[in-house]
Amino acid sequence: MKKAYTILKTFVWCLIGVFIGRSLYTVWDYKTHPLIYDIQSAPWYLSIEVNAVFTAVLVVIILVIMAILKKKIKKSEGEK
Repeated sequence: MKKAYTILKTFVWCLIGVFIGRSLYTVWDYKTHPLIYDIQSAPWYLSIEVNAVFTAVLVVIILVIMAILKKKIKKSEGEK
């Protein structure tokens, strides 16, 4: 169970890192190529907002699973 907890913890940080990296790239791309984004009907930052919601939902789900695992780990250590 501890290994699964560690893997989930690493996965959460990877999700956050990918979100930050992708967001920074989107900002950089907008600053260097603003005309491409001007022809779109949606604002240039909409993809960042969509990715933020998606990342937040995944992180919350994983954190709930991690909390359940942590309770099980503490319970199994208490039995020993």
